[in-house]
Amino acid sequence: MKLAVVGGGSTYTPELIDGFSRLRDTLPIEELVLVDPAADRLDLVGGLARRIFAKQGHPGRITTTSDVDAGVAGADAVLLQLRVGGQAARNQDETWPLECGCVGQETTGAGGLAKALRTVPVVLDIAERVRRANPDAWIIDFTNPVGIVTRALLQAGHKAVGLCNVAIGFQRRFAKLLDVAPSDVYLEHVGLNHLTWERGVRLGGPDGADLLPRLLAEHGDSLAADLRLPRAVLDRLGVVPSYYLRYFYAHDEVVRELRTKPSRAAEVAEMEKQLLEMYGDPTLDEKPELLSKRGGAFYSEAAVDLAASLLRGGGSPVQVVNTYNNGTLPFLADDAVIEVQARVDTSGAAPLPVSELDPLYAGLIANVTAYEDLALEAALHGGRDRVFKALLAHPLIGQYEYAEALTDQLIAHNREHLAWV
Repeated sequence: MKLAVVGGGSTYTPELIDGFSRLRDTLPIEELVLVDPAADRLDLVGGLARRIFAKQGHPGRITTTSDVDAGVAGADAVLLQLRVGGQAARNQDETWPLECGCVGQETTGAGGLAKALRTVPVVLDIAERVRRANPDAWIIDFTNPVGIVTRALLQAGHKAVGLCNVAIGFQRRFAKLLDVAPSDVYLEHVGLNHLTWERGVRLGGPDGADLLPRLLAEHGDSLAADLRLPRAVLDRLGVVPSYYLRYFYAHDEVVRELRTKPSRAAEVAEMEKQLLEMYGDPTLDEKPELLSKRGGAFYSEAAVDLAASLLRGGGSPVQVVNTYNNGTLPFLADDAVIEVQARVDTSGAAPLPVSELDPLYAGLIANVTAYEDLALEAALHGGRDRVFKALLAHPLIGQYEYAEALTDQLIAHNREHLAWV
């Protein structure tokens, strides 16, 4: 089995390598190719990756290349984890929206739209190269904004499934609180990528006892603290929202905070410098503890599970993924991309039924889906007017003065990445 990781020079990659190594019985890899245009980073990450495999006794071969076509040739699956423009572009996404009093974040709001506009054309080009190399290869997308990028891939006819680590993070957290194995915890996870709620936490499967009320009663304070929301909000809703919902439920508070501290991108950039220095140490043969602060917790385990199911039918039969709605949420079009539990096998991902949603959640999902429709149109076809309409439709913007100003800012800061400018 051959896998390729596009964006393999990311400082995330040792997390992925560690998972591939530990879980090699679930996903036996004979060849792993790390693909990245940044040859210097690729050498450092590739060297550490080989040492991790060697230490853990993995027999697979790891190679590196900056040539996408060579890297994906013959691959059974390709994982996408790229960041067009790097942390410098992310830093812009997280700062210029604040000038209009709107949240600055890499996947939400105006910054998220900027990332989509930069990313979708690049991902589609890579996907076409994958299709030419092997039309049967699966594409697993971990590249943000995952919902929009996955929809672009599916709409273009690619064999693609989107992946996020939010659900597996909650699963692991709840399992620890309940003192059970993570595999025993089934989440009623529903929404869009980075716009999800846990409506139930069931033991043993979808028909098991719902322990969410108990979790909220016994651990509501710690859960609320992690989400940086008042405990009363969780109690009143009776659900656990993803931490991205704070941008919606406490938007103005978040904006005030973001204006008073360095961007997350600046923090990550500094962290990446330290990590790359560590990766260059020839004695390092495991992922360093600092990597846990970089983000992407449990990403490797989710990726292995998904790839194993798609390629061999050997992973968990039900997983949280991003895929076509296909009637699951009746208020959305079939070709909207949602994030829910799905049955996953070698034929792809099929969403499981979802019970009727409260208008509080359905309304926001519908609103953000409308924005994502317009965002994808802007990413595919360009044009200032399309960018403006997407921003105007976003529930965190929604005023024409803001949308006009943010459109100008977005184009000015991303000119080098927008072919239509």
